[in-house]
Amino acid sequence: MCGICGELRFDGAPADLAAVERMTNRLAQRGPDHGGSYSDGPLGFGHRRLSIIDLSEKSNQPMIDPELGLALVFNGTIYNYPDLKRQLQSRGYHFFSDGDTEVILKAYREWGAQCVEKLHGMFAFAVWDMRKKSLFLARDRFGIKPLYWSSNNNEFRFASSLQALLAAGDVDKSIDASGLHFLYTLHAVIPAPGTILNGVRKLEPAHWMQLDARGGITKGRYWRLDATRPDSALTEEEWISAIHDALRHAVQTRNDIADVPVGLLLSGGLDSSLLVALLAEAGISDLHTFTVGFEDQPEEKGNEFEYSDQVVERYRPDHHKFIVPNQDVLKRLPEAVDAMAEPMFGQDAVAFYLLSEQVSRQVRVVQSGQGADEVFGGYFWYPRMAAETAGSRLDRFRKHYFDRDHEEFLHLAAKPYQQHDYTGEYIAEQLNAAGADEFLDAVLRLDTTTLIVDDPVKRVDNMTMAWGLEARVPFLDHQLVELAARCPPDIKLKSGGKHLLKSVARGIVPDAVIDRPKGYFPMPALKYVRGAFLEFMRDILSSSACRERGLLQREYIDMLLAAPEMHHTRIQGSKLWHLALLEFWLQRNVDSA
Repeated sequence: MCGICGELRFDGAPADLAAVERMTNRLAQRGPDHGGSYSDGPLGFGHRRLSIIDLSEKSNQPMIDPELGLALVFNGTIYNYPDLKRQLQSRGYHFFSDGDTEVILKAYREWGAQCVEKLHGMFAFAVWDMRKKSLFLARDRFGIKPLYWSSNNNEFRFASSLQALLAAGDVDKSIDASGLHFLYTLHAVIPAPGTILNGVRKLEPAHWMQLDARGGITKGRYWRLDATRPDSALTEEEWISAIHDALRHAVQTRNDIADVPVGLLLSGGLDSSLLVALLAEAGISDLHTFTVGFEDQPEEKGNEFEYSDQVVERYRPDHHKFIVPNQDVLKRLPEAVDAMAEPMFGQDAVAFYLLSEQVSRQVRVVQSGQGADEVFGGYFWYPRMAAETAGSRLDRFRKHYFDRDHEEFLHLAAKPYQQHDYTGEYIAEQLNAAGADEFLDAVLRLDTTTLIVDDPVKRVDNMTMAWGLEARVPFLDHQLVELAARCPPDIKLKSGGKHLLKSVARGIVPDAVIDRPKGYFPMPALKYVRGAFLEFMRDILSSSACRERGLLQREYIDMLLAAPEMHHTRIQGSKLWHLALLEFWLQRNVDSA
């Protein structure tokens, strides 16, 4: 688990090693254990390492194999690397290290671009072929690991964060109109390859990219999620059993493939509680669990300790519980925003940041329950969408999910950004694409492969890696997701949603946790904006920087400031926080770059 970056020149000049160093330094928090660099004419690599597998110097990066003529920088974890290593050894390859990094090098030499199809895990990596003078980049199926890039006529650069690219310089920092539309419609999700900046793109999940020394680019997609029914129908009991087996394997693998202890983030919800139970089933007796809570608001509790405590009582892990007062939340907000590779509206982004700080003092790896709701149909809007009968697929989705319709966006954005309904056009295309039997199949596929990538998954990566902490997400094991995607939606939505997981959990997780109302990772102060938080946001949106930027219409800002608690999105986010967060993120991460 690391930070990676690099540059490839197209103009015959050697790589700008000073720019590579600036990118590498900006990624230091992602890899506190080692920093390294490599150059070969037009190519420069930088790397920061968090040591999780093979703690020795032999797995430091950039990793060079002169015999194969390859150099690599890699961020992530390959869970099936022992099996791949044995395959490659049987084909005559010799290894000098004991980790997963070298396995990617050998796999690329053996299978070329097709090597990504064999990798089971989370990854973003770049391979330089010294002989062909070509650069190969790839990103995992769900985009769990980030990979940003920028390019002009002279060079191509990539990095694990947008801020690292800005540190290198020569980036167009103007606002992308389509990115702005996505941002305010899909609660900060800008689907790859877009970002909020015109000069920065990101490699799409489940894609690879090949570049030659002249700037020629080839891209390919190596995986798609099939959301159609299997040829042989399964009974409900068979589905439950198959999911149980697949999840048990995913959880145990993510515990076992590490040379350091692996903890678990226990929110008090079904998903993380089930992970604790499955680890106990696997015989893990020294598990560290972590829970965080915040101050209550009159409308909403700030913690879910009443549920997490029941799981702790049953399984007796080494449990760590934290409570964060509101004054500390506000004081630490700038740090959390600095850790966001892109703007994140979810209030739990800040919660994850503060929790990760505490967790990193105890362990270096944790498992998280992120992804379960998207894969298994846990959110309240899924049955509402399913019950809709009128209108197109886009209409049914928009009514229950969009933060703002296009008409409201036109009242929000300044005139230069009042362009197409980019979000509506994109979502309609995705929902109507082949490979999904029913409307809800298409919705869950979209959520799992696209929307989750740039919301909860990105949040987990950014906020944990800001503290040198690796987060693993077993519910996004691609074999588990492939299995779940083929299950009929009506089974998933039984029992108020997540019927499959509730059935697996029954008997091993306290009934009160299974049968509770759907919970979230609460931080009420960013949802019900008042007091010091309101003044904080007022100052941001009234600043000269905000006025001069000219992204937003003042009438819309003033409307939200006048009554922030009256303006929430369809999925219960604060519209005022959305506006303040983007502006604050731009001030801290872009204006000063």
